[in-house]
Amino acid sequence: MSGQLVTGEAVALDLRPAALPSRVVAGLVDVLGQLVVLLVVAGLATAVSLDVSDAAAQALGIVVLVVVLIVYPVTFETLLRGRTPGKAALGLRVVRDDGGPIGFRQAFVRGLAGAFLERPGVTFFVAGVATSLLNPQGKRLGDLLAGTVVVQERVAVKGGAVATMPPPLAGWAAQLDLSGVSTELALSVRQFVSRADSLTPAAREDLGQRLVTAVTAAVGPPPPGTPGWAVLSAVLAERRRREELRMTEQPAPQVATPTRQEPESPPPTGPGGFAPPS
Repeated sequence: MSGQLVTGEAVALDLRPAALPSRVVAGLVDVLGQLVVLLVVAGLATAVSLDVSDAAAQALGIVVLVVVLIVYPVTFETLLRGRTPGKAALGLRVVRDDGGPIGFRQAFVRGLAGAFLERPGVTFFVAGVATSLLNPQGKRLGDLLAGTVVVQERVAVKGGAVATMPPPLAGWAAQLDLSGVSTELALSVRQFVSRADSLTPAAREDLGQRLVTAVTAAVGPPPPGTPGWAVLSAVLAERRRREELRMTEQPAPQVATPTRQEPESPPPTGPGGFAPPS
């Protein structure tokens, strides 16, 4: 199953909706986590309920169920921006229909729907499974109500240009603090770079300038005269290089600052210089 999400700027993102089997496995991982939470909270509630009335003990039991069925997924999806431990393990993330990160409201709606309508709610998984199978994007009932979709993050971008480091910017990029470049911003830049040649010149200039503004606000200004495409490629390539180094647990090599020279680029199609490099 594959599909596209469309951002608020009307740019299609090639994000693959998560398949039902991967969501089931992620759900099973979360069930194990919920069982751990259930044992801990139930143990604490049992210790407290020894000194309370039967009505209070029943109320504590309801609190335990609420914590396990609602607080667990809502808290993780809010704090981890669309991921629970199970989704993180399977490389899945919940995003809005426009491709943006979800907030507490979307996570809360999904949690309520999951607890009372799906698993193990009144339909006992039937509604969630049926809607996932019938919906083109694999949405369950909670996704339909919240305006969200679960996507597969660990999918290589097929086709299009791959961001490479412009040699004159290697030294500048190696010294950048990339902590301000969020996953969502990096994803938007990667999708733009990979399909810039398929956009109209006007759309390429507009979206490219928006991304350069966001990136430079996070990392600082580039050397004077650097075209927009070079800024995006340099930041994206440096981010990927550091991630690869972290994965291999190797110390980052020292990158010598090259002699200042202008990045080579084809004639720009507009003032921002966002024509994809040849």
